[in-house]
Formats: sequence, C-alpha cells, structure tokens
Amino acid sequence: MKKLLAGTVAGLAMLAIPAQAQAQDAKGAIQVKLLGTAVLPDGKITEVKTDIVGLPAGTQTEANDNVVPTLAIEYFVSPTFSLETICCMTQHDVDAVSGLTGAELVSDAKLIPATVTAKYHFDLGGAKPYVGAGATYFLWVDVDPGEATLPLGVTKTDLSDEFGFVLQAGFDVPVNDTGLAFSVDAKRYFVGTTASWYAGDTLAIQTDHDLDPWVLSAGVAYRF
Repeated sequence: MKKLLAGTVAGLAMLAIPAQAQAQDAKGAIQVKLLGTAVLPDGKITEVKTDIVGLPAGTQTEANDNVVPTLAIEYFVSPTFSLETICCMTQHDVDAVSGLTGAELVSDAKLIPATVTAKYHFDLGGAKPYVGAGATYFLWVDVDPGEATLPLGVTKTDLSDEFGFVLQAGFDVPVNDTGLAFSVDAKRYFVGTTASWYAGDTLAIQTDHDLDPWVLSAGVAYRF
C-alpha cells in the first residue's frame, strides 16, 4: 500500500512539473503591437518597357521615405512559434534622381502592404528575440501623376499590385509580468511594381521598379 501511495505521489509530482512550467509560460496566445514605423523604399528603375516621350539617357528614380503608425496582431501557436500580420497605409512620391533630376513623377501614391509572417522566438530571459519570414501583397489604392508629368499631357498614373517576399527580425523586452513589453522590429521586403503613365488612353511611359523597402519599427506590445 505504501509503495502504491508513494508511486502515485511521484506520478502526480511528475505531472505537476510540466503543468507548472506551462502555467508559468502561459502569457496568452494573442499579442498586439502599436508601433511607429519608418518605411524606406528604393524605387529605382530596372527596365524601361515603353517610352514614346523620350526620357533622357540614364534617367533614374527614387521613392521617398515615410513614417507611419502601425498595428501588428500576432497569434502564438506555441511558446516559440507565432503568426503575425500588420495593418498600415503608407504614402510615397517618386522623383527622378538623374536624367530628370528633381522631377516629381508620381505623387501621393498610397500603399497597403498586406503582410503575413511566421516567426520563431528565442527566450534569453530578458530580451526575447525572434526571426521570421513570410509573404506580402503590395496593394496601391491611390496614385496621382507627378507634377512634372502634367505638362507632357499625362492624365493618369498606375502602379501595379504585386506579391513579394519578406524577411523579419526583432525582439520584445517585457516591461512587467502583465503582458506589457517594448518591441523593436525590422523587415526587408523583396517586391517590385510596374509604373504606367497615360496620356488619355495612350500608354506614354511604362517602367519596372524595385521597391524592396526596409521597414523599421519600435513601440509597445501587449500579450493577453
């Protein structure tokens, strides 16, 4: 009887150890982050596909940087693996940096970078770094012709929506034991777009561009 009782107690103790560890790690499956985000795109021309205007030789472009608020929502499938999506809209101009130096070619282009990443987390005690990778879809919701294109008769400008790939790294630092944390995140996107300028119904210029932005964020996170 004593042996049976001792065995039962030992068995319950063995079950209690992982249960206790799980309870200590149970911080909730959802994490929400409110971040300030710097979007740093490239925007260079990789190919001129159509040009009935006659662009100067060596014309090259660059998209301007922008800083926007970002909301990230993350679901922890396990203590080390999570899925994350972000919600934001960023706005950019595209200017010529050579050939037509200083000319504004695209104005107030508004972009929704729909992104989902899978992340692996490391627990170093204090800071909790992570790495991730995923897919993105760049959705342009509003694009205006740049001021420099209007004298050429341009009436409409389009940027093509495109799928791309994204790499991610960052870390969360818990502020207290209630789920609040400080978060730093870096993403590198690999995605392009095709820009088209129309004069009425006529395609006047069409160029391919690398966007490939760095997206750098910092802010607060809350896990529940």
